[in-house]
Amino acid sequence: MSRSPLPASFFGMVLGLAGLGQAWRLAHRLWVAPALIGEALLLLAGTVWLCLLLAYLLQAWRKPGVVAAEFRHPVQGSTPALLAVSTLLMVMAVQPYSHTLAWGLALAGIGWHLLFSLWHTGSLWQGGREASSTLPAIYLPTVAGNFTSAAALGALGHADWGWLFLGAGMFSWFALESLIFLRLWQAPPVPAPQRPLIGIQFAPPVVCAMAWLMIEPTGHDHWLLMLWGYGLFQLLLGVRLWRWLGEQPFAPSYWAYTFGIASATVVGLKLALAGIAAATILALPVFIGANLFIGYLTLRTGALLLSGRLLPRMPG
Repeated sequence: MSRSPLPASFFGMVLGLAGLGQAWRLAHRLWVAPALIGEALLLLAGTVWLCLLLAYLLQAWRKPGVVAAEFRHPVQGSTPALLAVSTLLMVMAVQPYSHTLAWGLALAGIGWHLLFSLWHTGSLWQGGREASSTLPAIYLPTVAGNFTSAAALGALGHADWGWLFLGAGMFSWFALESLIFLRLWQAPPVPAPQRPLIGIQFAPPVVCAMAWLMIEPTGHDHWLLMLWGYGLFQLLLGVRLWRWLGEQPFAPSYWAYTFGIASATVVGLKLALAGIAAATILALPVFIGANLFIGYLTLRTGALLLSGRLLPRMPG
C-alpha cells in the first residue's frame, strides 16, 4: 500500500507556528517573555516548511498527475497558494539573521504567488464553477498571498511596494467575502470534512492588519482597530459554532484556523506595544488562547506523525 498524497493544505501548519513565533517575539518586548521560545517556534516553523516544501516538490516531480489534480480541484485547488504564503512568512522569521536570505525567500514567495494566483484567478473568471465550491479557501491565492507579500516587503523596508500588494489583497477580500457568505447562508450546509476550511474565514481582517503594521510599524490608525475588531468578532463566532465546526474527527485541516488566530495575536501585541488601551486589556487573553489552541494542534499532529497516521496508507 502507498501513502496518501501530500496535500498543499499541510503548509497551513507553517502559518500557525510562524505566526505564534512572531507573537512570542513581541511578547518578549511587551512582557519580557523568554526570547528563546519565539525563536524556537520559528525554527520549528522553518523546519516544517522546509520538509514540506521538499516533499511537495518531490511529489510534483514523481507524481505530476497528483499535483495537477489538486490544482484543478474546485475547493483544494486554492491551497497551493500556501506554498507562497508560508515562504513569505519565513521572510519575517529569518530577516533579523540574514537580509540576503530574507530577500531570496521574498522573491521566491512573491514569484510563486503571482504565477499561481494569476493562473487560478484567470481560471475562475472563465466560469463553470459550482456555487457550493465557494468556500473560504478561495481567499488563499489573491487575499492571503497579497497580504503576506505586503508584509514581507514591509519587513524588508519597501513600504511603497507593500502598499501595492496590500491594496490588491484588500479589494480581493472585499469582492470575495459576499460570495462566501452567500454560499454559507443559502446553499446546503458545508459537509463536515470541509468545515475546517471555514477557519480561513477568520483570517483576512487580522492578516490585513498584520501586513499593514509591517508596512507602517508605528501606525495605530483607527482602521487597524476596526480590522482587529472584525477579526476578533469572527473568532468569537467560531467559538459559538465550535461543535458544528468540529464534527470532523481531528485532522491536519484544522490548522486552517491558526493563521487568523496567530495574526490576531500579533496585531493585538503590536497595538498593545503602541499603548492602545483596548489592546493592553485584550492582548493577554488572546495570546493565551492562541498558545493553547496551536499547542493542542501541534501535539495532536505530532501524535499522528509518530503513529504513522498523518498520511494514511491507501489500498492498492
